[in-house]
Amino acid sequence: MKPIGAGLAIVAAMMLSACEKSKFRKYDGPEVTQILVLKEKRTMYLLNGERPLKKYAVALGGNPVGDKKVEGDMKTPEGAYHVDRRNPNSAYHLSLGISYPNEQDLVEAKALGKPPGGDIFIHGRAGKNRGTNPDWTAGCIALTDDEIEEVYSMVRTGTPIYIAP
Repeated sequence: MKPIGAGLAIVAAMMLSACEKSKFRKYDGPEVTQILVLKEKRTMYLLNGERPLKKYAVALGGNPVGDKKVEGDMKTPEGAYHVDRRNPNSAYHLSLGISYPNEQDLVEAKALGKPPGGDIFIHGRAGKNRGTNPDWTAGCIALTDDEIEEVYSMVRTGTPIYIAP
């Protein structure tokens, strides 16, 4: 390849990489002070105080009715939690960890003689990892990849989340 052709190839490659959309967005709006999930309505709200900032349709665990009690029950937990971690390298595009199990969850699982499970997240779909049923997760709360990019930019670690039946 001639030196001029090689230079043009490098410039073209740099321009293409600059055009790629980053999954990490910027957000400078009102603070998200809490997340509310209404399982029956398959809806998640990001709130500032009592004011809704955003509303999303969500997918839940594959067995969505009722509270998560033990590992492997395919249920999404119900109750008061908080965002306890952020995963920029999630198998589901991006994810926000939910502080499940809480103390009550641990007591309930122990009474049943089984582990409570864990690794409950709000996450994207990431194409090939998406299930085929409307509620397809192992107990998580799923959004589209585009939506989790928005949520990930808006929500901070420590944000309270309430998951209602």
